[in-house]
Amino acid sequence: MKFGLQHPNFTYDGEDSAIPDSLRQLSTRAESLGFDSFWVMDHFHQIGNVGEPQEPMLEGWTTLGVVAGFTSKIKLGTLVTGNLYRHPSVLAKMGATLDVLSKGRLFMGIGAAWNVEESVAYGIPFPMKERFRRLQEAVQIIRSMWTQDRTSFEGKFYRLQNAYCNPKPIQKPHPPIMIGGSGEQETLKLVAKYADACNIFGSVETVKRKLEILRGHCKTVGRDYNSILKTRLGRVMIDKDAEQLRTRVAKAMKNIPEERMREFLIYGTPDEIRLQVEAFRDAGIEYFIVNLEADREREALELFGAEVCKRL
Repeated sequence: MKFGLQHPNFTYDGEDSAIPDSLRQLSTRAESLGFDSFWVMDHFHQIGNVGEPQEPMLEGWTTLGVVAGFTSKIKLGTLVTGNLYRHPSVLAKMGATLDVLSKGRLFMGIGAAWNVEESVAYGIPFPMKERFRRLQEAVQIIRSMWTQDRTSFEGKFYRLQNAYCNPKPIQKPHPPIMIGGSGEQETLKLVAKYADACNIFGSVETVKRKLEILRGHCKTVGRDYNSILKTRLGRVMIDKDAEQLRTRVAKAMKNIPEERMREFLIYGTPDEIRLQVEAFRDAGIEYFIVNLEADREREALELFGAEVCKRL
């Protein structure tokens, strides 16, 4: 089992000028604790349980370029890039550049994009019904630009003519491509056709069901199911003090039923967390990506790294 850290909210102490040092401390410590990857969100506003829209949110790809300079081993990715935000040919060039400058550490996460409100705010067209067909073309373009001398592509949504991408990525044949999302009829079918990794959500039972659906799509398209890295993203609340943890969970979850909560959160003491992670491993997950409580992220990082990463 390998582990990744998602840092979705760019928490920091003090003024905006403190953000770089906070990011450096977090990413380098995750690397030293044995995390295999460091991820940021590809959003322009804060979202959901993470924060309010007006709170600080760095642009993801620029952030990864800076983190590449802070670190030396940890893989770097967006979880996941919204395909609608950038033309895939430009995204391929960005990814190749990051892979070269980080000496081969890009983990390319990409998805169809979902945040309508954010797109409206930024004036980015959001063709709801076309998103997955655009994503399918985008992944083909990116892979081609990373592996072919030049790329011409004639699709319904994207057209390229003799596009060069030099230098090529360092990783061969290309950096791993993760398609994020758990949609059973579209996203997981795209994973089976084009992706090196999937990223799914949910409880152990949900994960088992989704992976069986992915297995079926692989059989349909003639893909080796075992060639796809199975990753899961989820929120983790961890503490050695079980009583304090229960209080924080109750406050944060606001009486959400336990069954529903388990679809996106695992919580407990280090021993309890290890057992839960092992259950996901038994369900087929090979790579576990976590995000931690924003107001105690560094403390939780130390505990999870020492008591979970290094013991599984």
